Amino acid sequence: MAAEPYSTESIAFRSALDVIRGVEPRVADAISAELADQREMLKLIASENYASPAVLLAMGNWFSDKYAEGTIGRRFYAGCRNVDTVEALAAEHARNVFGAAHAYAQPHSGIDANLVAFWAVLSQRVETPGLARAGVRQVNDLSEQDWAQLRAEFGNQRMLGMSLDAGGHLTHGFRPNISGKMFDQRSYGTDPETGLLDYEALRATAREFRPLIIVAGYSAYPRLVNFRIMREIADEVGATLMVDMAHFAGLVAGKVLTGDFDPVPHANIVTTTTHKSLRGPRGGMVLCDDSLAEHVDRGCPMVLGGPLPHVMAAKAVALAEASRPEFGAYAHRIVDNARALADGLLSRGAKLVTGGTDNHLVLIDVSGYGLTGRQAEAALLDAGIVTNRNSVPQDPNGAWYTSGIRIGTPALTTRGLGVQEMDEIGGLIHAVLSGTTAAAAPKGGLSKAHHVLDPAVADQVAKRASDLLAGFPLYPGIDLS
Repeated sequence: MAAEPYSTESIAFRSALDVIRGVEPRVADAISAELADQREMLKLIASENYASPAVLLAMGNWFSDKYAEGTIGRRFYAGCRNVDTVEALAAEHARNVFGAAHAYAQPHSGIDANLVAFWAVLSQRVETPGLARAGVRQVNDLSEQDWAQLRAEFGNQRMLGMSLDAGGHLTHGFRPNISGKMFDQRSYGTDPETGLLDYEALRATAREFRPLIIVAGYSAYPRLVNFRIMREIADEVGATLMVDMAHFAGLVAGKVLTGDFDPVPHANIVTTTTHKSLRGPRGGMVLCDDSLAEHVDRGCPMVLGGPLPHVMAAKAVALAEASRPEFGAYAHRIVDNARALADGLLSRGAKLVTGGTDNHLVLIDVSGYGLTGRQAEAALLDAGIVTNRNSVPQDPNGAWYTSGIRIGTPALTTRGLGVQEMDEIGGLIHAVLSGTTAAAAPKGGLSKAHHVLDPAVADQVAKRASDLLAGFPLYPGIDLS
């Protein structure tokens, strides 16, 4: 019997690996091993997903060889007509998918997107009364003396963002990130009893602190944010409302989050990554209203290096995919699966921050198992379940060891797993955490880092996880054997 012919996708990736293997076989082997690992693991990291073969292939081409500083039609290098095409397509798809007035597809990452947004807002605010009297209207018109004055004023600008332990992100004004050095930052948190956002407390803080920028959005908050209220608060104190939707952009694109919970109609400026729930390449993007568009478009060279045209090509492909009806169905399944996973954990006695979820992620407080987040993360990995540790509100273990595990459903939903499988996965997680104990530290006492997982539990869970995934193959059209 003749062998089955390879699919187009298999031929494409096999050929690419053969070419790479001819130069550095160890890189080709590592790429193949990564696919094998991802096929075998229950990927529950909330910020990860699986890009389509079309998105992956769009990144490996001659666009990688092209410099394209500047913006569409206004480049600092010649020969960028094809880059203009793919960047314009990415921006067009983004505007259509999200209903945005303006889209900027150049940021290399979410952090870069946030930097572009911060500087766009600051640049717009150059038109302050003091500088207006000096006749200064545009950043490009500033003299060295003007910049000296502006630097002093920028150093006094204030940002109000969600606290890390409540689910915020480092790029929302915290010291390890440049945003914490650019701005005088203050945090808003959640109600200590419910874990939910307290909008009236946030309003009171905004009235007292008078920030230039209020940042909404999160990386570990399992509920929805009312962006209409956030905009009301920002307008009341004269602040710009910036929303970082990196985690939930796919839910916005898929029309799961609408009305008050869709940030785009309410925010002045929105940033996002293009991977995570959006299922595109690793990169960033900025959406904004018309008043900020010209400032956002100066992202390169203001804070960005040369754009990555090959990644912008992949963004255009991913956003085209996100415009299809099937993406909306996928986005709704993400939330259905997250709720089923939360219910599966709760029914087995796990403690969840806010008691459940309304979005794509679940935050487990593992202190009830006698573990730190770092111990739980390592134990779950031993059993073939990939997660990441995360702080919980008022976390006694700090941001390194933590007391929580953050899990999400975008990746497994891409593989086709549904609510029945999510309930069982909740049971597998509970089994691992229940079968793990804190280990002794080298100098006595219990360690926050070390753990002991019952080998029988590890083997049983790993086998069941493998059996589950066998029914939902990853990239079934790709055969590298």
